Amino acid sequence: MLSFQELSEQFNKGFDKSHFPSSPATLYEPGEYFLKIGGKRIRPVLCLLGNELFNDLHEDAIHVAGAIELFHNFTLVHDDMMDEASLRRGKATVHTKYDYNTALLVGDVMIIRAYEYLQKIQPSYLPKILQLFNQTAREVCEGQQLDMDYAKMDNVTMDQYIHMITLKTSVLLAASLEMGAIIGGAGENNCKQLYEFGRKIGIAFQIQDDYLDAFGDAAIFGKEAGGDIKQNKKTFLLLHALAVANKDQKEKLEILLESNSEDKVEKVLAIFTACGVKDWAENLKAKYLQEAFEHLEAIAVMSARKKPLIELANYLMNRAQ
Repeated sequence: MLSFQELSEQFNKGFDKSHFPSSPATLYEPGEYFLKIGGKRIRPVLCLLGNELFNDLHEDAIHVAGAIELFHNFTLVHDDMMDEASLRRGKATVHTKYDYNTALLVGDVMIIRAYEYLQKIQPSYLPKILQLFNQTAREVCEGQQLDMDYAKMDNVTMDQYIHMITLKTSVLLAASLEMGAIIGGAGENNCKQLYEFGRKIGIAFQIQDDYLDAFGDAAIFGKEAGGDIKQNKKTFLLLHALAVANKDQKEKLEILLESNSEDKVEKVLAIFTACGVKDWAENLKAKYLQEAFEHLEAIAVMSARKKPLIELANYLMNRAQ
């Protein structure tokens, strides 16, 4: 069995090539630019890990992993436009470097290319893989819409937020694992348990992401600090602060959410800190991580085969970027 790092290197070696034709360069060069920015490529490697949990690595898992990475980048290009983000992984976003229309088409062509990768796998796997891939793609779009809806709403419950980030973030991690498991020949219950492991890891991952967006070092995190605060996004941190803040803190927070002052991020973070958001987020993240490991434990394979997934989960929960 290979570790996450070894599988990552193997995937990157195959993926770091040209994915588009040369013409028209005004469309395809921006696409290649964005893919070359890289990132940790967690989702496609989860697909390979899902395969290796049950069987030797199969070429079809590599094709599906490529489709997953292209789909993920499609969502990032479009998310950056909707969020008006200037940086992604420390580099200029596509719409910033080029223009909005180009970015829109770059995202579109990435999702088309993803389906071309799926066409390469064995017909026996294709119906299950395609059903899960399409379901996940739809759910990610639903999650993104809810994210935008919640930004305009005065009151969002924690349950609503968890539902939203499950769709926006968790389901792709979960589905990546399950698609690999399907190719590895896993049974229905093992697939279900692995999906739930990925879903819970995804929620914990989002808690960590919300935390890093607020308190992380922009130079390390690769995104502008306080982006969620500037966009008034209902994050785990904001919802908890609103729930536990005293009257004075809540009034100040609500005023800040209506403002666009230069010191908005700094003042919101001060209230977050006063409300004990840091420790609370750490404890909530640990809760979901524990639940994820319980699902992994329930999978009927030798414990040694689960080690790379355990190591990856612990790495994701302690990352600084």
